[in-house]
Amino acid sequence: MFTVTVRDHMMIAHSLPREVFGPAQRLHGATYVVDVAFSGPELTRDGILVDIGRAAALVHEVLGGLTYRNLDDDPDLAGTTTTTEVLARVIAHRLAARIDELGTGVRRLLVTLHESHVAWASYERQL
Repeated sequence: MFTVTVRDHMMIAHSLPREVFGPAQRLHGATYVVDVAFSGPELTRDGILVDIGRAAALVHEVLGGLTYRNLDDDPDLAGTTTTTEVLARVIAHRLAARIDELGTGVRRLLVTLHESHVAWASYERQL
C-alpha cells in the first residue's frame, strides 16, 4: 500500500454545548493543522499514487468550506457537536465525495486534525 500525505490548516470558531466540555461550551476558536493521507495499492504509469499538487489543492478547497467560519452557524453541521473527531470525519467524507477529481487509485483516506503539538484525532475511511 502506498501513501501520500499533504498538510494544510484551518481556523474555525465553535462551541461544544455539553457539560463534559467545560469552558469549551462557550464560543471559542481553534486552529487545526490538517494532514490527509491518501492510500492505494498501485501507482500510475508515471510512478505516483496521486499528484501532490492536485491533492493539496483539493484539501485546501474542502477546508475552505470550514475555515474562518463559526461552525455553530453552518446549516450542514446543525445539531452536530463539532469535536475534533467529528470534524475529521466531516472532512474525510467531503474529500471522498470529490476523490474522482484526482483521477487515481486512492482506496483509503486518513484525516488527522492536530489540535495542538500534544493532541490530535483522526478518522479513516475506505473508498
